[in-house]
Amino acid sequence: MGKISPVSAKYMIHALISIEGVVDKPDVIGAIFGQTEGLLGSELELRELQRSGRIGRIEVNLNTKGGKTTGEIVLPSSLDKAETAVIGAAMETIERIGPCDSKVTVNFIEDVRISKRLQVVERAKQLLSDLKSKVLPDSQDITDQVAQSVRMMEVIEYGKDKLAAGPNIDDSEEIIVVEGRADVLNLVKHGIKNVIALNGTSIPETVRYLGTKKVLTLFVDGDRGGDLIIRGLLDAGVEIDYVIKAPDGKEVEEITKKEIHKALRSKIAVEQIRMELSKSTDETKKGFVKRAALLPQQRPQMRPSISGNNRLSATTNKPNNFSSRINPDEHKKFKELLDDLVGTRAAYLLDNSLNVLGKIPISELENSVQNMKNTYAVIFDGIVDRNVVSSMEGANIKYIVGMDSRINPRETKINILSQKDLR
Repeated sequence: MGKISPVSAKYMIHALISIEGVVDKPDVIGAIFGQTEGLLGSELELRELQRSGRIGRIEVNLNTKGGKTTGEIVLPSSLDKAETAVIGAAMETIERIGPCDSKVTVNFIEDVRISKRLQVVERAKQLLSDLKSKVLPDSQDITDQVAQSVRMMEVIEYGKDKLAAGPNIDDSEEIIVVEGRADVLNLVKHGIKNVIALNGTSIPETVRYLGTKKVLTLFVDGDRGGDLIIRGLLDAGVEIDYVIKAPDGKEVEEITKKEIHKALRSKIAVEQIRMELSKSTDETKKGFVKRAALLPQQRPQMRPSISGNNRLSATTNKPNNFSSRINPDEHKKFKELLDDLVGTRAAYLLDNSLNVLGKIPISELENSVQNMKNTYAVIFDGIVDRNVVSSMEGANIKYIVGMDSRINPRETKINILSQKDLR
């Protein structure tokens, strides 16, 4: 009997068989040929089709259990789609195999060429990747490599502290001070060459000296670390004239040319920064004095049996260490999603079962929260400030989770969490 090579088959008929009794494979194959004989005419006679190689060897896999037999029939075909479908339908007419009742159901017809096509695509990707890695770079790649090398050469070591700096430090009246070498490289890459790095948290004498001779502009990251650098330099008495912050949640080393120039145009005089820091310090002191005055009066009302971690604050119904009070599942889920968002400038919206309702850009956050009434928590790649909280206070949200927070937890009914709270 002729066979068809699996390589030349275009379609595979996959059928399921259920038999009310115990039979063997030859019984099933004999029933397929015998009960379809003469059903479809001479052109689609299964014996003739197999003899001519247009259908292949019929594979039967059976499993007998509890006096009943079930299994699968696989029939390869090189006929066209319509003829293959007719053969599959004819197989479903088989009602008895030997002395037993049976039922055959075609599960699906597989197009073998689709699987081969997917293999071709995947292999082509591998070949193209190998080709790109082994061939010579094009002219643009060569230009980019040369430009990068030139930029690296332009970064010098300046002063006795050997600080990473651009080549125009001595020639410029205004100097931009950044945190590290990577920040210097990014600014030099975009044509700003009067830049110098602090190279750490300590204040280099070189930067102190430059502050007495030139106009210093401090350019820091848009996170809490940037705020600490500003405060540290001012407290150390360095003569800073202007301050610039990168966009919220971004670092100087990763921002684009457009963002750099936009930030440079919005620099703030250091006197304004000092006033804001002074105001913040005064408000903190007043709040401390006010709480200290209230504390003795309310201390007797506190239950002595409650541990320190669970004790309620005298001025609020929220626990002092709120992050330790959240559900462990919520803690794990919030941390996982917040880590996933780092650098994406996006947000997750969750329902009260901690299912993700959607992932959206931060620019669409306010509208999305207002439209989704069942939002339980918002997790986003940014800093929780007054504007964010105000836009969500009417939406019945329980949690706002951000990379950092500038909100006193007592100022809102929403529970605020930051990255440090989820460690």
